[in-house]
Amino acid sequence: MRILLVEDDPMIGEAIQGALKDAAYATDWVKNGLTALTTLECQHYDLVLLDLGLPGKDGQEVLASIRAKNNPVALLIITARDGLNDRLRGLDGGADDYLLKPFDMAELLARMRAVLRRKGGQSTPVLSNGVLSLDPATRLATVANGSSVQLSNREFSLLQALLLRPGAILSRSDLEDRIYAWGQEVESNAVEFLIHALRRKLGSGVIKNIRGVGWQVSKDA
Repeated sequence: MRILLVEDDPMIGEAIQGALKDAAYATDWVKNGLTALTTLECQHYDLVLLDLGLPGKDGQEVLASIRAKNNPVALLIITARDGLNDRLRGLDGGADDYLLKPFDMAELLARMRAVLRRKGGQSTPVLSNGVLSLDPATRLATVANGSSVQLSNREFSLLQALLLRPGAILSRSDLEDRIYAWGQEVESNAVEFLIHALRRKLGSGVIKNIRGVGWQVSKDA
């Protein structure tokens, strides 16, 4: 899953980026509002973490610009601005949640999962297609016979991308886009290697190859 972090404080940005990497999110970090808007025009993201006190363009202005373009990306404000008017303006302006600094990373991750769940129209925290289930909080994958396995960060990222859209076919570039952030080296057979590892752990039929197009998990299996 691909995250855009918009934060100008280097210490906070490094801490959040590190925590997100550990939690298996591919995270790109920009430090001002103008760069954030430019980046969103050329890259798909599943969620934006937006500070408000930004150089170049204030976070509230960034939020307004994103929603004015009808960009439905999930967006969570992270800020030290604790005034009621700021919170109301952010939420009424299109933010999906509003988290005050300082915060615990565990809370940030839980709020991110909740926002992404709501945006995806899910009522339960566990992703499932009826045969295979994935818990984003624990990174445990469970097959229909009840056996569970722990996934690596990138195995989790790839399986999550597929289970978020069961039935959809995702190409190699689609999957790479959700697994790797800027500056991370992508080996030519990385996706195939991860799919092979997942099939070995979960069963050969859990991920289907659509020859010449990509991969999918069945819908309502």
